[in-house]
Amino acid sequence: MSETSGIPPVVHRRRRSVRRALVAALATIGLAAAVATTATLPASASAPGVPSGWTQLFLDDFDGAAGSGVNTSNWQYDTGTSYPGGAANWGTGEVETMTSSTNNVALDGNGNLLITPRRDASGNWTSGRIETTRTDFRPPAGGRLRVAARIQMPNVTGDAAAGYWPAFWMLGASYRGNYQNWPGVGELDVMENVNGLNKTWATMHCGTDPGGPCNETTGLGNSTACPDTTCQSGFHTYTMEWDRSVSPEAIRFAVDGVTYQTVTANQVDATTWANATNHGFFVILNVAMGGGFPAAFGGGPTGATDPGHPMAVDYVQVLQSPGSGGTTPPPSGGRDAYSPVQAESYDSQSGVSTETTADTGGGQDMGWIANGDWALYKGVDFGSTAATQFHARVASGAADGVSGLVEVRLDSRGNAPIGSFAVGNTGGWQSWRTIPANIGSVTGTHDVYLTFSSGQPSDFVNVNWFDFGH
Repeated sequence: MSETSGIPPVVHRRRRSVRRALVAALATIGLAAAVATTATLPASASAPGVPSGWTQLFLDDFDGAAGSGVNTSNWQYDTGTSYPGGAANWGTGEVETMTSSTNNVALDGNGNLLITPRRDASGNWTSGRIETTRTDFRPPAGGRLRVAARIQMPNVTGDAAAGYWPAFWMLGASYRGNYQNWPGVGELDVMENVNGLNKTWATMHCGTDPGGPCNETTGLGNSTACPDTTCQSGFHTYTMEWDRSVSPEAIRFAVDGVTYQTVTANQVDATTWANATNHGFFVILNVAMGGGFPAAFGGGPTGATDPGHPMAVDYVQVLQSPGSGGTTPPPSGGRDAYSPVQAESYDSQSGVSTETTADTGGGQDMGWIANGDWALYKGVDFGSTAATQFHARVASGAADGVSGLVEVRLDSRGNAPIGSFAVGNTGGWQSWRTIPANIGSVTGTHDVYLTFSSGQPSDFVNVNWFDFGH
């Protein structure tokens, strides 16, 4: 609790906790748009680098001759309408036949993979589905796994897009060769899209079907619009970060660096979580046509559906960050400045606490923040290219006239802030917005302090996450 508050701390904090608990109880997870400032990169963007503190497990940037197939050391083709002995129509009701033909799966010669649905003269659909030969992608104990792809969805909308269902996703290793143990084995959908809508969905599937602790067949999911350009008209980076350095363990999904869905281990029972996560995963890229998901948004394909629009994939990358074997971040931190740092993952703090958030993606936020409070995040890696921007996801239900500063300091609370922004009432303690600020240039690895100052003694802000940019 803040020692600077002029209101008796116990009474003051308890009053806010009751109000905020009611807000959280009434909140529902819907289809919400996240704010982002990241610009869409050109189609010819080079393969991503490896941030300090991470090890690259896998990269395919799809360089190769136009019209050639994928590298079969990295990928295997799924063909037909089901896995051997598995559910018909891939278990989803989709109507296409998957092939290994370069008519459906091919490199474009410009560093992209194209997966293209096609329809023949008889109205039959073909498309492509590939999955990594490796099935061992998982975070180490106390560490993290990051799986990312830069993708442009099929550039088709409206009636012409009816039935299109592109996806970038993962299945638990033990599904391969069994094909009967879904959803208990776990599924992580990093990106799904249907019918040309400007939305990306991220979902975790687990438990039993139908219903169960993971609300199957819907799963634990959320969606958001693509920032800056639509999902169809530009490339965007879709990321899953599985974080075992925090407690409860968390799986976060983001588009262009903005997290919009988080699933934590305490959302389901321990057995369900262990069955869904205590193993490796493999990665899948495909474009389905038709099935249950498109049917929920108008159906298709129809006679108006226009074939031949590919999903273009610039790269797929898998990174792993080592852990300490514990449930809290190691002393060195190992945090990436350019990925969202969850505010509740602090190494130490004064005057703040955590609570369930109603922000997009769920999880927890850091609240009860007043003048003089602070939180420490050790070992934030800014790399060799200077960061010049700071962004934080904040909310405030402060009374009229009550506001304050969110400040960033490096290595010591006694050092001058490198940047800050002011925040007042945003419409409520769970009314979230992303606020940017300029900061002095930063490179290397530093301990980051968030400090909070105000001319009034009252609580003035909640923080869900923060990150940095160039």
